[in-house]
Amino acid sequence: MTSAIDLHGDEHVARYLETDGEDGFRWRNGTEILILFTKGRKTGEQRSHALIFREHEGAYLVVASKGGTDAPPAWFVNLQADPAVEVQIKADRFAARARVATPAEKPEMWAKMAEVWPDYDEYQKKTSREIPVVVLERA
Repeated sequence: MTSAIDLHGDEHVARYLETDGEDGFRWRNGTEILILFTKGRKTGEQRSHALIFREHEGAYLVVASKGGTDAPPAWFVNLQADPAVEVQIKADRFAARARVATPAEKPEMWAKMAEVWPDYDEYQKKTSREIPVVVLERA
């Protein structure tokens, strides 16, 4: 069986959900993963995504980087259309509200995320798009 450290996308999400994060919560370079559930803006269908996160003042931070591409990740476009999301951290699944970090908040939050995944700084250099930090607050 492939280690969750080597998994990406749907396979990572499936393993995480099957094991309540026992396999898949801890990922590369000591990062921790949550599952974000958004509603497809066109289909209305639930979508799920494994994302690196950090806790911050009772909320959870994720970065909408898509590896530094010029287009944002689909999950980000979906939550802009409907910020009511669900989050799963290990076995804890809960309703949350997503918002983009304000310009005043972002520098501290970005630094916190880049501390665990330094590639975020490289991703930002690759694109003219300002990569947002998304704040997930329990509903």
